Amino acid sequence: MPYLPSPQTMSRALLASMILLLAACSSDYEGQQCSAEIQTLTGEPRGNINGMVIDRFSSFSIALPDLKLDSGPLHSNDHQLYIPSATTPDGWLAQRISDHRFTIINAPKDQVINFTCP
Repeated sequence: MPYLPSPQTMSRALLASMILLLAACSSDYEGQQCSAEIQTLTGEPRGNINGMVIDRFSSFSIALPDLKLDSGPLHSNDHQLYIPSATTPDGWLAQRISDHRFTIINAPKDQVINFTCP
């Protein structure tokens, strides 16, 4: 006859799982410093900068000396074919290229900033 855990054991396991989940979701992750290349839309280099990137997997935030940007929820119909992206309220296209690369694009300002994180 197979072993079935008691209801009390199952309740304890569920409680422990919930505590771990809450701890993970409420972590104090403050992001990481990432290097970035600034370019025009046609790829002309405009310099380098460092910024703070906070990666939340389904969204990310960027903090630069003169810009703070939150991507909002990133969308992709198929992550294998399409880059998860979103348009911010102030007109930036935000893209999560990979686990370590993020891009923000502002067409009216002719500016692309590519972040590479360690």
